[in-house]
Amino acid sequence: MDDLTGFQRDLLYVIAGADQPSGQDVKDEIEQYYSSEINHGRLYPNLDTVVNKELVEKGQLDRRTNYYAITDEGEQAIEDRYEWESQYTD
Repeated sequence: MDDLTGFQRDLLYVIAGADQPSGQDVKDEIEQYYSSEINHGRLYPNLDTVVNKELVEKGQLDRRTNYYAITDEGEQAIEDRYEWESQYTD
């Protein structure tokens, strides 16, 4: 996870905390956190990055809508990050 941007890590956390969210669901949640609009040109390339790194899987809900789900590797990356952060914050 050390090669992800902060935005990509945030996407990973949002996806891990939801049950197969659509891209729009992820966008809505991240916009709420950032308190600003996130355009598609920022969102989807970053989602593709976490998919390509095999931290997230992407599937189809219907012909127009994809879903995203955390992989075991993604869960492990979150756990590793938490352990690393904990040594500095606990």
